Amino acid sequence: MFAWLRRRPAAPAVPEALWQDVLARFPFLADRGAADVARLRELAGQFLATKEFHGANGFVITDAVALSIAAQAVLPVLRLGLAWYDDFVGIVVHPGEVLARRTATDDSGVVHHYDEVLAGEAMHQGPVMLSWSDVAGAGAAADEGYNVVIHEFVHKIDMRDGAADGCPPLPSAAARRRWLETMQAEYDTFRERVVIAERFGGEPTWLDPYGAQAIDEFFAVACEAFFVNRPRFEAEFPRLAPMLADFFSGATAS
Repeated sequence: MFAWLRRRPAAPAVPEALWQDVLARFPFLADRGAADVARLRELAGQFLATKEFHGANGFVITDAVALSIAAQAVLPVLRLGLAWYDDFVGIVVHPGEVLARRTATDDSGVVHHYDEVLAGEAMHQGPVMLSWSDVAGAGAAADEGYNVVIHEFVHKIDMRDGAADGCPPLPSAAARRRWLETMQAEYDTFRERVVIAERFGGEPTWLDPYGAQAIDEFFAVACEAFFVNRPRFEAEFPRLAPMLADFFSGATAS
């Protein structure tokens, strides 16, 4: 694996054929200007040179698998830079979804045990876990705004300040206040729409209803849709889209 990286450790250039295969598999990566596509390719190579991939449950990490993940992972930091991902090294890839055992304590102090099906998971200052079946289907899922890689790596961006609260690190308290006011209002409206759809037969939301679980999940779900189907996202969230565009352009990032 990564024989081309070992040959060029100082400046890992992604092989042309491999890169074109990834662009064909995930058209939303190529759906941008030539300079951005070139930058994606460069960052993906740098990402692969600094991260360690591990296959779980017999899954084999090939060059195509690793580059597919890397190219999607660096899309949110195209302008921000790879330093936003410097708090971890490992990426664990399972062949399919993972069944995780969870424990939760309710307000009465009663402990509940339950199973949760995961397509991915990001840990604060820890590794990222991904389901390859979900990663591989990202090209076809772009119309629905779904992308598990972007989702989990946005969680890493969100958690850089130590809190998964739907707000990445920002340069000032005022900027953070403005961000949270907008994000909370959009989240509350979206959650209400999801409740109406699920409980009262209302129109289903285009954005993944999983975003109604919590504000940090809403942030991650919104960002995945923003990056893979921006025209639809801008139409659905005209107030939120400019804020995300400013941040990911580097205009408001700390």
